[in-house]
Amino acid sequence: MVMSPTIGAPGLRRTFAVTVAALGMFAAVTSGHAQSRVAVGVTETISSHNPHGDSISMGYGIWCQVYGCLGTYDFEKGDYVGMLAERWEVNKDNPNEWIFHLRKGMKRHNDGKELTAEDVVHSINRMAKDPQTRQKQNVRNVTDVVALDKYTVKVVTDKPTAPLLEYLFDRVMITGKDLWAKHGARDADRKYPWGWGPYKLKELVIGQRIVLEKVKDHPDAKPQNPDVLIFRIMREPEQRVTALLNNEIQIAQFVPPHLAPRIEGSGNAAIKSTNSVELMFLAMSPKNKPWDNKQLRQAVCHAINKDAIIKAVLQGQAQRLDGPIGPGQYGYDPEATETMKIPYDPEKARQLVKQAGLSGTEVTLYTPVGRYVNDKQVTEAMIPMLNAIGLKATLATPEWATLWADVQKGKVPFYYMGRGSVVDPSVALSQYFETGGSPRIGISDPEIDKHLRAEREIFDPEARKKELNKAFAAIVEAAPACFMWRHRLLYGVSKKIEHTPTPSGRVFGVDIVVKN
Repeated sequence: MVMSPTIGAPGLRRTFAVTVAALGMFAAVTSGHAQSRVAVGVTETISSHNPHGDSISMGYGIWCQVYGCLGTYDFEKGDYVGMLAERWEVNKDNPNEWIFHLRKGMKRHNDGKELTAEDVVHSINRMAKDPQTRQKQNVRNVTDVVALDKYTVKVVTDKPTAPLLEYLFDRVMITGKDLWAKHGARDADRKYPWGWGPYKLKELVIGQRIVLEKVKDHPDAKPQNPDVLIFRIMREPEQRVTALLNNEIQIAQFVPPHLAPRIEGSGNAAIKSTNSVELMFLAMSPKNKPWDNKQLRQAVCHAINKDAIIKAVLQGQAQRLDGPIGPGQYGYDPEATETMKIPYDPEKARQLVKQAGLSGTEVTLYTPVGRYVNDKQVTEAMIPMLNAIGLKATLATPEWATLWADVQKGKVPFYYMGRGSVVDPSVALSQYFETGGSPRIGISDPEIDKHLRAEREIFDPEARKKELNKAFAAIVEAAPACFMWRHRLLYGVSKKIEHTPTPSGRVFGVDIVVKN
């Protein structure tokens, strides 16, 4: 356990607070009255104190509300909105230059230091150069960052980059340049996790819980928002549902369909749903045999009966994907997507395996357990489908932390996983499928690269969408992944709070209302 020294209370009081927080019953002991608190049962965890040392949706959401980020995507407005940036524009004479104007008077937790452009410059550069960064690909097109004055930042890209906001917003966490310089990366992150967000870090126990405390004088924090926000890692669905019904948590993430009636019938909680923008897929790394064979990869895509799995295993709570994205995501074109559709065709799949000379090949499909809705059950259903086309498939179920670390290093040849928070798909597709992106799949295909580079340079929306669909088609043809579905996410929510789940799966304290 690593305690944040920012708690600022005597040792006995600190120990008591941490113990109670662990039980989901956090109460204030300094003010003599109970604080409002909301606990969330989640399925993934932050694996590092470094805000750029991981690349997961929940981590982005937590660090964004602690350190602050330039902005985020508002699903109700259908557009990007500022957080620490109040406005931005592209230079009309030079589309390689973006100008960001910061909010004035933003005070840092604990010491009150005002946010400046130098902190933003430091943070973008840190994202690229920090030895622990897992997010370098988000700034790979940035060639320079300059503080024009105290509140203005210029970001320069190597080429026009239309989706730059998707690369920077709620991904670049704004950490203090002065704290980094004075204490170094390790101590700055662990001992001085001070930022400009509406919540500050009280405690981080990797693999167990994250505790945040509201900054009451923050301009975005409201009295009705929870004073304390706790994220408890609870990978077993039954555990989350039971904790919700016992009021140990107030939000249960990713409730499986078969447990929803139990919550609805409880009287003290309700089911709320949202269409996810997380893309679920089977990844096949061409840098590893036998997945260097395109016919085998295409065979796998024909072998999986997506409709049957959605109906039987996911009980209809998912939307089939026939390309990298679905309705509501930027660039989706139903007519173009129809041409990419890979039908369930086990006979064709068997022929492709034979043509590849790979009949009887042993393959291992890796899956997380409890990270996604019915993930193990979904992949268990895939194994006989893979065996039916002439492969000898087995299922591996390592611990999530181990699997995720290995996937990020490119060490897992064949796996089932999701890529979350895909609004504008440019970032996700570059990360997984462009040469020089992350090593998670490791494909290098000139046709994919050509279209991904081209779409980023087009600012006209309709022309850019057409180029994106050419990239989609090239990815489907190369088949480094079989795109499966997007879940319809079910959340259990206590009737003691008001909370509307978002398609990104992120939970922000400022969006939660605690009822009196």
